[in-house]
Amino acid sequence: MRQREIVPPVADLETWMRHERARLSRHVPVAKAMDYMLKRWDGFARFLADGRVCLTNNAAERALRGIALGRKAWLSPAPTAAARGLPSCTA
Repeated sequence: MRQREIVPPVADLETWMRHERARLSRHVPVAKAMDYMLKRWDGFARFLADGRVCLTNNAAERALRGIALGRKAWLSPAPTAAARGLPSCTA
């Protein structure tokens, strides 16, 4: 399905970006964004050839959310259930 429905618009996007980027000054902010994307195009387009590659990083963000929320709770000065459950850092 990716090959049939997504490859043509992605190829059109790359063609359009390269064409439009050639017309822009390097000092235009959108040109910097386009350069960033075009330099990483192979990595972006990898999902087209490999069905295991996800289009979003939602799974990774969800996995890290617990760490970020826990860190915020652990830094709280009030003893909480999460902080009381942490191992002691004393020698």
